[in-house]
Amino acid sequence: MIAKPPGFVNRSPRLLLQTEGLSVAAASVLAFHQSGASWWLFLSLFLAPDLSIFFYLSGSRLGAAAYNAVHVYHGPLLLIGLATLSGAQTAFAIALIWSAHIGIDRALGYGLKYQAGFAFTHLGRIGKA
Repeated sequence: MIAKPPGFVNRSPRLLLQTEGLSVAAASVLAFHQSGASWWLFLSLFLAPDLSIFFYLSGSRLGAAAYNAVHVYHGPLLLIGLATLSGAQTAFAIALIWSAHIGIDRALGYGLKYQAGFAFTHLGRIGKA
């Protein structure tokens, strides 16, 4: 029996998290545009973080951990900092693509995963109940 996942964010806090995600996505896309990087790069890498879903083939515990690891802002922010310090323009562009992806996911209601299964996120259950 799968344990019931913790409560979900709902009502106004959920709306705030979704609009925050939309704001991050918009800022990331605008910064990407200003960077002059290739839109082909953007299109080719935008869904790359979702490849972490394949870790669910090894179980929901590893799947949730891998998915969450690439769907939080820590990675893109660290990469933005390192890219800025080193002048690595491509790494900066990749970080913006990554943060845009996370922002769009949040805006659409796709949250961080619980170990109970892929459909159980901090923003609520996704898919058919």
